[in-house]
Formats: sequence, structure tokens, C-alpha cells
Amino acid sequence: MRISTSAAALAVGCSLALAGLITPVAHAADPGQECRGLGVANLYGEFIEGDDTHTPDAEGAVAVGGNADFTGGFSVGQELTAAEVDALPGKNALVVAGKITGHNTQVMKGNGVYGSKADGAVVQAHAGTIAQGASPIDFKAEFAKLRAASVSLAAVPQTAGATVQAEGGKLTFTGGDAKYNSFTVDAAKLQGAKEVYIKVPVGSVTVVNVTGGSYDMAAAGTSGFFLWDAGTSAFVLDDKSQSASGGAIRSKLLWNFPTATKVTKKNDAAWAGTVLAPNAAVWLNTPDANGKPPTSGAPINGSVIAASLTGTAGAETHHYPFTGCLPGTVPTPSGPATVPPTGPSGSPSATPSGPTSPSGSASPSGSPSASTSGAPSASGSASPSAGGSTNAPTASGSPSARPDAGGDLAHTGSGPVVPLAIGGAVVAAAGGAIVVAARRKAAKKA
Repeated sequence: MRISTSAAALAVGCSLALAGLITPVAHAADPGQECRGLGVANLYGEFIEGDDTHTPDAEGAVAVGGNADFTGGFSVGQELTAAEVDALPGKNALVVAGKITGHNTQVMKGNGVYGSKADGAVVQAHAGTIAQGASPIDFKAEFAKLRAASVSLAAVPQTAGATVQAEGGKLTFTGGDAKYNSFTVDAAKLQGAKEVYIKVPVGSVTVVNVTGGSYDMAAAGTSGFFLWDAGTSAFVLDDKSQSASGGAIRSKLLWNFPTATKVTKKNDAAWAGTVLAPNAAVWLNTPDANGKPPTSGAPINGSVIAASLTGTAGAETHHYPFTGCLPGTVPTPSGPATVPPTGPSGSPSATPSGPTSPSGSASPSGSPSASTSGAPSASGSASPSAGGSTNAPTASGSPSARPDAGGDLAHTGSGPVVPLAIGGAVVAAAGGAIVVAARRKAAKKA
């Protein structure tokens, strides 16, 4: 069938314009590199669809789509930079769509917004404002896209030459690609490791896809995560006070749990990297026999993106945002919602919703570096061994009501989102322009 010049031009024009809408924004450090992140979730150290029950600290920003129980005291945003605060929706370092509970919630930097407060709840801002109102984030839409992204990441084949090797109590991930290393491991194999080692080039993005319905770090007593430091040609036990290559490996390390409904971290071992578990209830420390959090805990040195979160004692989230560029096939979550939802309706269901087509892209940027602010209460370094590590993880030492200069990570948030209506107009305009040009050319030839 013959296609007219005008029709062909219109098709090409629409294709080019649509490609312009879905093409990722180039990474600031490499203009030739496409870069997709995790959208607005990248701006928050805790990005939770449902309920968040947590004490005592989250060094980064916190966004909760359900209810937040901060009984016992909670500090938010201690390590945020001014640029990171500015990038947050409404500069809100704390977003609680539902009800907030707790007599001593301190927002150290930025603003805070909540749907409602429990009787006696106290929320204070040290460098911003606190208000009751609608959430600036559409959690349902964001998590639909995050689930789609999680599934897409898991579908990326393991990188050629990459290996996952179990040897005694050690589990070692080794990848040599300079840009992107994808691994796939069964949850049972991962939780059977006493120690976890990761060896990848500095600057590369590392995604560990964990299959299975649940993961329990305490099952075999995993003692720590060791990251390869090229400068010293040795593995480094990741902690707040130390990390391989100044935190460069950790900042681009993503643990992806596309099908897990529960993820549990061991009480006394820090976890390096960001956890993407959009369908899971994440426990930052192992619950006791009665299903309650214990009185001790250790941090995650990265962000947590989950259906719900529970953590107490020293089980903090340390402010080390994910700064990696993800494959172009990953649906890119949008930025902050342009129209806030009408109001909270309790805790949203953790049941996965269908993936939706992204309407924008995110461009994380910035040079990761290990934060050294705050007074660590405990630290330790030891040569990794198959027999297990006795090093205690480092707590942030950030008091609930004492702001300071914060961390030194650069902004790694999402880029602007092009609304669908504008996108349609762009598509039509681009196609129409090509059609007009084609017709003029044909007229001249005639």
C-alpha cells in the first residue's frame, strides 16, 4: 500500500515528538549519557506507600502515603543540603498523607505537611514550617510506576561475565562492566550468607535483583556488606564512618525486590545501598517472638522504598541517596504530583497495581561522598573473613532537636515532568510542521 508524503511525514513527526517526551534527561556529569532514576522517590530517604512506624531518626527526607507513628521521638532531614530541600515538593522534608502520631517529631530542615494529627502529637520545624493539608505527592501513581520499574529492572539479564558465587559463608557478587552491572540471586541464597561481598568498578551502577517472596537478613546471621575499594585493593565493611571509594560504590547500589512481600534487616548489621521493595513490608530490625520490634537496631546506608516500614532503636535510614542511572527500558516515574490528592484515606493497600506509562524522566546528579557529620556512637573496621564480622554499625548520633550543617551529597532528584496534554500538543505540532514542510517541497517541484 502506498503511503502519501503527508501521511509519512506526519507519522515521522509524531514518532520524533513522542521520543522527545520519553527520552531520559542526560546525566549532568555526562551529556551523552541517558539517565533514568526513581523519580520523586529519589528525593526521600524513606518513601513509603502505606504506614511508617519508626524511631529515632531518618537523616534524609521522609514521605508516607499512609499513617506515621513516630512515638518515642523522631528526627527528619538532619543531613539534607539546601539544594536537596529546595528540590522537595513544596520543600517538604516530611510528608504524611494520613495521621501522624508522636509527641516529639522534629523536622530539622525544610517544611512538613500532614493530613491529620493524633491527640497530643507534636510536630516542629527548625528551619521551615509545619502545616496540615493535602499531600503534594500522588503515592498511588508513583508506586504504580515504581512497581513497573522494579519488574523491568528484574527482567534485565545478568551482565555478561558477572558472577554470584557462594563459598562457605561468603556470597560474592563480581562484575566488571564500567557502567552497569546487573545480578540476579534467589532470596534463599542471599539470606544464607554470613557475609556479602560486592566487587564492581568505581562509577558503575549495580542492581541486585532478589527473587522470591521474602528475605530475612537474620536467617543465617548476615554480619555485614563488604564493598571493594579499588584504591586499597581490599574489601571495606560498609558503615557510616567508612565505605569503599568514599561511598561511590554504595551510592550506586540498588537492591531490587520485585516480588517480595516482606524484607527484614538484621538488628546489628548495617545494610549498604538503597532498597527498592515496592510490594513489601520492610522491617529495619528483626521482630521478636511477639512480632514487635526489638530494642536494638542498625541502619540502612541508603534509602528505603517500600509498601510499609517498621524500625526502632538504632535502625535508622542514613542519608545516602541512590545516584545511579538505570537502563532506558525502565519506566521512569514522574516528579511531584501537579494536582494533590483530595486527602488521605488511611493506609493504602500494598497490593500491586498495574503499571502505568511514565510521562516524564528523572536525572539524578551529583558526586556521592560519605557523610561525616554527626558523632558516631560506635564504629569498627575489620578485615573481612568467611567466619563472620563482629563490627558494630555506626549510629548517626543525630539528636532529635539539634540541627547542624548536614550532609554533603549533591541533589539527585527528578527532572521536570511534561504533562500529557502538553505532550499531545507537542506531538501534533511537530507532526504538523513536518507535513507543511513536505507539502511546500512538493509544490516547488511541481
